[in-house]
Amino acid sequence: MANVALAGPKEITIRGVLLGIVITLVFTAAQVYLGLKVGLTFATSIPAAVISMALLSAFKDATIQENNIVQTIASAAGTLASVIFVLPGLLMIGWWAHVPFWPTFGACAIGGVLGVMYTVPLRRALVSQSDLPYPEGVAAAEVLKVGMSSRSGAAEGKLGLMAVIWGSVTSALFAAAAGAKLMAGEVAVYFKAGSGATGIGAASSLALLGAGHLMGITVGIAMLVGLIIAWAVLVPVLTSMDPMPALSAADHALGVWSKQVRIIGAGTIGAAAIVTLAGLGKPVLGGLKSALETARKAKMTGAEIPRADQDLPIFIVGLITLLAMVPAGWLLASFLQGGVLSSLALPLVAVGVGYILVAGVFAAAVCGYMAGLIGSSNSPVSGIAILTILGASLSVGFVGKHIMGPEVAHALVAYALFVTTVVLAVAVIGNDNLQDLKTGQLVGATPWKQQVGLLIGVGAGSAVVPLVLELLNRANGFAGAPNVGVISDNPLAAPQATLISTLAKGVIGNNLEWDLVGYGALLGLLLVVVNFVVRKASADRYSLPPLGVGLAIYLPSAVTAPVVVGAVAGWLFERAVSSATWGETAKRIGVLIMSGFIVGESLFNVGLAGLIVASGVGEPLAIANGMSETTHMLIALVLGAAIVSGLYRWAARSAQKIAA
Repeated sequence: MANVALAGPKEITIRGVLLGIVITLVFTAAQVYLGLKVGLTFATSIPAAVISMALLSAFKDATIQENNIVQTIASAAGTLASVIFVLPGLLMIGWWAHVPFWPTFGACAIGGVLGVMYTVPLRRALVSQSDLPYPEGVAAAEVLKVGMSSRSGAAEGKLGLMAVIWGSVTSALFAAAAGAKLMAGEVAVYFKAGSGATGIGAASSLALLGAGHLMGITVGIAMLVGLIIAWAVLVPVLTSMDPMPALSAADHALGVWSKQVRIIGAGTIGAAAIVTLAGLGKPVLGGLKSALETARKAKMTGAEIPRADQDLPIFIVGLITLLAMVPAGWLLASFLQGGVLSSLALPLVAVGVGYILVAGVFAAAVCGYMAGLIGSSNSPVSGIAILTILGASLSVGFVGKHIMGPEVAHALVAYALFVTTVVLAVAVIGNDNLQDLKTGQLVGATPWKQQVGLLIGVGAGSAVVPLVLELLNRANGFAGAPNVGVISDNPLAAPQATLISTLAKGVIGNNLEWDLVGYGALLGLLLVVVNFVVRKASADRYSLPPLGVGLAIYLPSAVTAPVVVGAVAGWLFERAVSSATWGETAKRIGVLIMSGFIVGESLFNVGLAGLIVASGVGEPLAIANGMSETTHMLIALVLGAAIVSGLYRWAARSAQKIAA
């Protein structure tokens, strides 16, 4: 047995765990709303670290490792909420009318626990012995180091908390103005183009601007290219091929986009994802082999394992993984109980558990590697979800093909979506675990304590997801769902769940529009080639991520246009301050303001959903006024620009004062 050095700094504390759980609850609620509205989520590690440092600075014995545990627990919010890329599909197909708590909690919790377990053996190969950049993990570590290292760092920590608060308050008030009908919720222009039509729309959303800033200029440019392909090429061409003079320009353009262009976008995402993931197979397998070899050598030689290199024991990891298969099997069996698939329960549960076990390992490893390569926010979780639902649909469809009928097909689609939810939870938490462990490595944390911290975050986040999801289901409902008894007339788009459920229905029902998917796949392959050429010609200085382009074709322009604006605005701001001595501080403050934008708007809308349910009124804040639609749009544009530019200037001035 290897000797283990146990001494170390204060890390897991009651106050830290409680703070981490509170931040997780708040951020998970915000993430669920954002994901359902726009199909995107954001990394919560950095704002969680700043909030933790500002609050724990009241305690003289607080350590950087304790703050790291807080951000590790809270980071589960930024990733686990991604299960809503799949779960609303069960409401859209009419399988669920309401979101049941325990099945949803179970799918999130089991998948999250497995995500941690599957990536423990990969830590040495992909983190401590790897040259992967881990951009977000390194950034979170830098924030912790700066905030804990000096008086100016402490001042920056307090300023960072104010930045999150200012961002949250202003974005909540901005969203409230839209909810009160004092400004337009969307700025849009549609027009005829010959016999066809096209246009562009942009949601009045500071959260989306913030998401664009956080994603960066590379993803922003990719999404701009996707917008151009969708709305300047595909929509005008396809509407011209199918002229409908009786329809308005907006109805014509949006109808063709939703029925044809969106499917092409799905094909683009799928092809780009497959190519991207195929290129990761060799390094992922090599990393796993190296991790197992390192563990074997340590055990044979009996060498002392330093505190900063201690994982959860591999025996415990294996035992928890096997034990988790028991509740996983029970969960899947309960899902099938009393339905048309009862007679196939045993083979379907066996296939489901096997799929979670095997596909989960692959998904966690690939996502973990991608977190190291490009960061967890940019990790193509959409691609993992697409591949997972295709595999799950083919697997369960094969088991049920001999009794296939409309009811059976419907039940098989639901079952495939539920299995995919568990696998996606595995993938996104695996993604997050390795990112957090990189931060921990840079601040001298103990790996096994971080792994325990993330398990705590998984439990807290899993409890919030079904509650917020059901609240939004009752208040708003989802586009394409039956929405029986829903109060508001503004359903949430849930774009990722729409895509995943469409693919499941198409594969099992054998009615997917494969021609449009095929055109999209060809476009995706072309974009892969273009990206390769761009990277080669620029010596990897520039790139055009094909998944970013595909997402912009698939997602509504109302979502992608503000993201592009946010990415460009963030790039201009960072470029303007980069040469100053206080430039890096200003950039960090800017990131926190944008994180606040996302949290504030999302939490406001969750609160609004609660008010809708409590009052029974679809638009409880609406104030009647006689302003025209154009005036409403101008107010939104001017007010949004004033808030963003004003807070960027505040960030620069505040950073200057700290440096003085």
